[in-house]
Amino acid sequence: MNPRLTLATASRVLAQLRGDHRTVAMLLVVPVVLLTLLRYIFDDATGAFDRVGGPLLALFPFVSLFLVTSVAMLRERSSGTLERLLAMPIGKADLLGGYALAFGLVAVVQTVLASAVALGPLDLDVAGSTVMVVVLAVLNALLGTALGLLLSAFARTEFQAVQFLPAAVLPQLLVCGLFAPRETMAAPLRWLADVLPLTYAVDGMQEVAAYADTTGALVVDLVVVTGFIVVALVTGSATLARRTP
Repeated sequence: MNPRLTLATASRVLAQLRGDHRTVAMLLVVPVVLLTLLRYIFDDATGAFDRVGGPLLALFPFVSLFLVTSVAMLRERSSGTLERLLAMPIGKADLLGGYALAFGLVAVVQTVLASAVALGPLDLDVAGSTVMVVVLAVLNALLGTALGLLLSAFARTEFQAVQFLPAAVLPQLLVCGLFAPRETMAAPLRWLADVLPLTYAVDGMQEVAAYADTTGALVVDLVVVTGFIVVALVTGSATLARRTP
């Protein structure tokens, strides 16, 4: 991977994103609006928002970046931009690394904004540090970016790319432990949850919400999520096609 080419790719992606006001609004404004709605939905349920607010700070970057990157990469491929880029002295790793860097920076802004609103005006109670909340949310955004880049290789249209959201994300959301403890699920569902990355992302945020100190379980969650990111980016680099057939 060439750092100069990776930075150039990240700059190009950020420049394109800056001109797309609707996408910027979806990434920055929608999470804040949804958190606000949830805060007042659970207004009469003591502690309910504190239980779900932390994990949702991890889920919003994951879902939004998964959707945006899968569609963006497919558009690059179907328009022929990717083929022209790869005809230049730029490798697939530089391209995917640039995307990961660009959307990682977006994730930082998104997470800081959402965390500031949730921990401030919405009064979300998190035992751990705000810095750790941001770190976890950025890692989850990078996970969504990596999975979006990987799965975009299997789509031929933008509509098909969007279809991966319910196919690849919703099953993880259902078994990750957000809606029900995994210990109460049937054994096959627990086994499935143990091999899905979103399980560890949600576990990590729950650990931060519950404990002031960095626990061993949190370290494991961070390592596993990071490992999934690396594997997804490496696999995506190997399977990246120049054009959509």
